[in-house]
Formats: sequence, structure tokens, C-alpha cells
Amino acid sequence: MAQVDSSKTPHEAAAGSPPGEPAEAASTPGPRWSDRVGRWRRGLVPAGLALLLALLLSVHSRVPNRIGNLGSLLETFLPWCAVAVPLLVLWAVLRRSVSALVALLVPLLVWTNLFGGLLLDKTGGGGELMVVSHNVDADNADHASTARQLSGSGADVIALQEVPQAELATYEAELADAFPHHAVEGTIGLWSRYPLADVAPVDTGMGWTRALRGTVRAEPGPVAVYVAHLPSVRVQFRAGFTAEQRDQSAELLGQAIAAEPVDHAVLLGDLNGTMNDRALAPLTSQLRSTQGAAGAGFGFSWPAGFPMARIDQILVRSLEPVSSWTLSATGSDHLPVAARVDF
Repeated sequence: MAQVDSSKTPHEAAAGSPPGEPAEAASTPGPRWSDRVGRWRRGLVPAGLALLLALLLSVHSRVPNRIGNLGSLLETFLPWCAVAVPLLVLWAVLRRSVSALVALLVPLLVWTNLFGGLLLDKTGGGGELMVVSHNVDADNADHASTARQLSGSGADVIALQEVPQAELATYEAELADAFPHHAVEGTIGLWSRYPLADVAPVDTGMGWTRALRGTVRAEPGPVAVYVAHLPSVRVQFRAGFTAEQRDQSAELLGQAIAAEPVDHAVLLGDLNGTMNDRALAPLTSQLRSTQGAAGAGFGFSWPAGFPMARIDQILVRSLEPVSSWTLSATGSDHLPVAARVDF
């Protein structure tokens, strides 16, 4: 009968176990913060991804649009790149990697440099003119309720996009008391407390009217008001970010505003693009965003249920933004956007 050597301690017995036995596996240590060498050598993959994210944020304007308008697609949702940071932090913590955590400071600093200013509350009081813009959504189930909400907003000027012809009378009736002056071109409408003059459609190369221009004779002085609904964009598997038609319309609209003789000018509308999107440069190069200048936060306006991008814009020239915000949801898939400005 075989005899067991009871003189060996459990530790010595485990040390003599063949490779692959449970006792051997149990003795293998996991990543530890106390491992001074390992905590810097581990986590090179999340560290590399963190630096890549920082690079993407830094050079987003150089991401080419030649292939599927990838640059514009990235810039549309650029602030959301921050979502990758907590995921990489979790990865770095699980790996007990100091190098990865240090590397994550780089994209945080770059993101803060790009968007940190938007997180500050720059909202002021007063404002000589309040303007509102809203894509009311042709499929809105209750246009009358939407019109009543806008009527009670306190605005001096309201710009509407995507007004169905069948519902135009509804908006005219609901807004008539507060806004006695209005003009409509196609599915674009402009309502004002002040008299309107020189209303005319603006060519955006669509073949039908998607923009108009009018002069609002406000008490402080005349304001050229442009209302626009630029062509929609789509993300398709084969075609990529289909924004060519929108980009062409933005160019034509920019030319019209550049030729505007009235000093004070406002552009209100669904531009189907964000202020980061280089394709809107014909507009952003000569107009100022009220949200960036006098808002609090990003002011995302679409989709209404979970806003992810600000594609509804209020841009001004020779006017000083005082405050900028989004209004409560209506029956539309967009949120209304509002701003107050001084002359």
C-alpha cells in the first residue's frame, strides 16, 4: 500500500503539483495596483485608443468628405465622442493600468477645449427681440396644440418649417391674435408682432420653395429675417452620409445672406446640420450662433424624444445674443428653439 508523506505542508504539496492542476492556477496573481512595473506596462490597448480618440477630436476638420461625407457625419455628432471616455476608464481600471488612465487625460482636455465653453451658463436677462424657430413636423398628430404652445411662447417673431398645406389655416387661426403679420412660402412660414415687408422666396436650388426672406419692422429697427429648411440628410450603407443637396442649398443661402443690404439679420430654421459641420461654413462664416454665444449647454433639438444634435438653428448678424434655449416639446419630432437678442 502506498504511503502518503504527511510531513509536507499544503504549500509544498501544491508547489509540487503538475502544471495545469487547479492548485497551480490558483497561485497565479491577477493585475495589482501595487505592481509598480506592471501597472505602467498593462493597458497599452486602451491607452492607444485614448490617444487615437484625442487625435480624432483634434483633427476632425481634416477627416475627408470625399468618401461618404465621413467628415460631416463625424462633426454632426462630435460632442458624443465623449461617451467613449467612461468606457475606456472602465477598461483601464479593470486592467489596473496607470498608463491608460494617464492617456485618457488627453482626450478629456481636447474635448473640454472644444466644448467646455458650451457647458457654462451664458444666459443673460432682457433682450429687445425674442425669436423662435420650429420644425412643426408634417406628421404632427396635433398641429392645433403645437400652434397654441408657440402662440404663448412670448416670442416677437416665429419661424415655422414643414407646415402642411392642409394645416396652414390652423396655424393662421391660432397665431392670429398674438402675431397679426405673417407670410408663407410653400411649407415655410414667418409670423410677427411687427409689420412685415419685402417678403420673397429664396432660391436654395431645390426646385420648390424651402426658404424665404422678409423685413421685420421691429421697434428698435428693421431686421432681415431668413427662414429656411435645408434638405434632409441620411446615413445609408452604400452611399454614406448623403448631404450633397443640403450642402449646395447652404451655399446658395449663404450667397443670399452675404448680399443682404439690411445690417441686422437673423437666420431661423432647420438646417439639418450642426455648427461643427464644415458644410455649413457658407452660413457660419458670416453669422453667429445664439446658442454658442448666450446659451447653457448644447441646446440639442432633434430628435425631440432624446435630443442628440442641434440641427435647428438661430444665427444672427449685427445683433447681440442675450439668451438662447429650447422650448418644451410639442407634437413634433423637433424641439422649438428660442433666443433673445439686443440691437
